[in-house]
Amino acid sequence: HVQLVESGGGSVQAGGSLRLSCAASGYTYSRYCMGWFRQAPGKEREGVASIDSDGTTNYADSVTGRFTISQDQDNAKNTLYLQMNSLKPEDTAMYYCAADFSWLVCPGFWLARGPITGYWGQGTQVTVSS
Repeated sequence: HVQLVESGGGSVQAGGSLRLSCAASGYTYSRYCMGWFRQAPGKEREGVASIDSDGTTNYADSVTGRFTISQDQDNAKNTLYLQMNSLKPEDTAMYYCAADFSWLVCPGFWLARGPITGYWGQGTQVTVSS
């Protein structure tokens, strides 16, 4: 079965950097859309960045220029990364890795709507202090 395991969260001061990782395994599809979502207490879930099996990326306006999504593909395993630079207190949230095998590529609305038939990791906390 599909498993997504995040790591790399932590606490950092504003202006600092963190890199999140997500080890995805247990799937057989060669085409997919994967990405990162976040949710802060009392706020709705927000799509942060996506990447598909072709390597095409998309970002939320709030993180463009500061965050970079990438992947390391290896057969049925994929490690997803989110490099977060110039962190701001408003980036504080639980960050979740998601995988969606409904699409050949990530549709334009994927970050806004989230996975239709998707898998989620357990989340990793990112806290940015001012």
